[in-house]
Amino acid sequence: MITVIATIFVFGLLVLVHELGHFFTAKLTGMRVSEFAIGFGPKLLWKKSGETEYSVRAIPLGGFNKIDGMDPEEEQDERGFSRKPVWARALVIAAGSVMNFVLPVLLFTIVFLANGIETVSDKPMIGALIPGKPAIQSGLSVGDKIVKVNGAPVGNWREVVETIRVAKDSLTLELVTAAGKPRTVTMIPEIDSKSGRALIGIVPVIDKQKLGFGESVSRAVSQTFAIAGKMLTGLGQMFTGKAEADIAGPIGVMKLTGEMAQLGIVPLLQFAGFLSINLGLINLLPVPLLDGGHLITLLLEAIRRKPLSAKQIHYTQMVGIALLGTLMLFATFKDLIRLNLF
Repeated sequence: MITVIATIFVFGLLVLVHELGHFFTAKLTGMRVSEFAIGFGPKLLWKKSGETEYSVRAIPLGGFNKIDGMDPEEEQDERGFSRKPVWARALVIAAGSVMNFVLPVLLFTIVFLANGIETVSDKPMIGALIPGKPAIQSGLSVGDKIVKVNGAPVGNWREVVETIRVAKDSLTLELVTAAGKPRTVTMIPEIDSKSGRALIGIVPVIDKQKLGFGESVSRAVSQTFAIAGKMLTGLGQMFTGKAEADIAGPIGVMKLTGEMAQLGIVPLLQFAGFLSINLGLINLLPVPLLDGGHLITLLLEAIRRKPLSAKQIHYTQMVGIALLGTLMLFATFKDLIRLNLF
């Protein structure tokens, strides 16, 4: 149940914010918006204010705008979409994806304000213990301060890790407990099969630092750009064959959303921000039917100084349907493989 609720919340928020971008810029540039709807399907509530009908519909997944004149073949007047200059139409089209980059900045700002930032402490103190590992089996506790490793004094966490790594048969830790009592513990470390390094299953202390509003916004903007940059790099590597096309479809995204929701509201908001950036980038790809495809069409119109014909638009839309349909099938197939259904 939590997966369904979280999915409705996240997908609804992402699509709603996207459509709000189109709505406000359409109004700003003088276009007529006949309807702005939250959700899809039959109307549950509606109210007309001025020339726009605002409605709430039965299926709470996002929303839509009805901007008059989006179809070049429908009757036009001076306030129709197709009668507006290219720059105005491009602004309205691009605004949806732009809002998908504004949303994560807002979400990440909330997260930074609520949680601050976490940094790994350099103190030689145990912050957590990994179940089933030698440290917890030997009776070590959170809060124990490590003073010596195999007789060698350690003054920070880096020295603790480096000294433990080279241990072979046995490991002796001299500690000061959280209660201030000295203690000596000997254990057999676990040797990692890949690196050959000794491990005992201890985690450093994580310090939390509160942030003010300005720094939270600054970090949120930086994080949004950093994630977008990594996504673009990943897309580039997939298109050039340098990386496997490992993408998630609706089933996979819904599963991940549920997992994030179970971890708490903060991970869910972070995941929603991540998805919003993803949606913004995907929508800007130069594929017919996506916002990026519409922007390319408007660019061609500006260069040619006349719009594409209805026939040309029809053919480009058919190409877009084919590309997006293929991508959706591929992503769904990958989801089913992850679920071991193939």
